[in-house]
Amino acid sequence: MIAIAAAGVVAGVIGVVIGIAASRRATRAVRECRDLVQGAVGSHGTVDPRALRDIAIVRYDALREMSGQLSFSLALLNAMGDGVVLSSINGRAETRTYAKPVVAGEGKSELSPEEAQAVESARLGTGLFSPGPTTPRHSRPRGGGQKAPIVSSARGPR
Repeated sequence: MIAIAAAGVVAGVIGVVIGIAASRRATRAVRECRDLVQGAVGSHGTVDPRALRDIAIVRYDALREMSGQLSFSLALLNAMGDGVVLSSINGRAETRTYAKPVVAGEGKSELSPEEAQAVESARLGTGLFSPGPTTPRHSRPRGGGQKAPIVSSARGPR
């Protein structure tokens, strides 16, 4: 009988400790949300700098076997230049997709010329989803009458 009572007391104490910890986490989460809504977290009363805001896409024919520039590199960055560049290399028989982290506008691993162009276009905010032929600055030599990549980009609020 005493063992059952002791087990009940221990279970009760554990329950109270878990409840206090959960209450503290909830209070902290509510405070962080309120601060974000009020613009108090590093944004000086404007948009949160961690939010996605710079976007650019570069379309190209990566394998020189298909027309229509079906391969692409898509840069998704925040105000600090942190984010990811996604690339999809499309061929006749298969498609490969890659994701590379970007920190302060630089790839954590080596970026292809098209990936670097997408990151640069996103950082510069050069255009608002207005595709048009361009000559890439970081491009490798292209042959066989291949078209230059198409670049589109968008920039969110500052």
